[in-house]
Amino acid sequence: MVLNIPNVLTVSRIIAIPVVLLFIYWGGVNGNWLALAVYTYACITDFFDGYLARAWHQQSAFGRFLDPIADKLLVAGVLFMLVGVESVAGVHILPAAVILSREILVSGLREFLAEARVGLPVSLLAKWKTTIQMLALGFLIVGHVGPDFGFATTWQIGAAGLWVAAVITLITGYDYLRAGLKHIAESDADYDGPTGDT
Repeated sequence: MVLNIPNVLTVSRIIAIPVVLLFIYWGGVNGNWLALAVYTYACITDFFDGYLARAWHQQSAFGRFLDPIADKLLVAGVLFMLVGVESVAGVHILPAAVILSREILVSGLREFLAEARVGLPVSLLAKWKTTIQMLALGFLIVGHVGPDFGFATTWQIGAAGLWVAAVITLITGYDYLRAGLKHIAESDADYDGPTGDT
């Protein structure tokens, strides 16, 4: 039996999530930088599991099921913990809420469209959103113990990135919702309702 490396990477990303959250909760210089190190590993596996699955022809139903779940658990877990330790607070909770709401929306749409055997492809803008979001969360994880770059602190760069990601999230979320509603309307038009047979 050939070991499916992409699936191993995906599972390892899920295992890494509570470790990241524990280090964020620990806080301080050591906690924040260790959290960033494990978070960086999780982000790298997010790229390589999909890339290797395609390159090595090891795509599987298990991987397609688990990969998006791992991504959403990582983002949601980090955002919740950053809010919990007040690294993200005040008005900056708003972009975090927008990002989380969009993740729930897209998950619901994908679940419905999967039943209708309709794919919801990832747009280029959504990929940019993911990249900016990952970088922003990395800066926020380090937070106030990070260096001052002169034009902005580590935390300020992370907060700005979170807002940018939230704006793109609104745009891509609307695009996904519009595409999903189109398919829903088509499904309703084709649905004749119960036949009444018993």
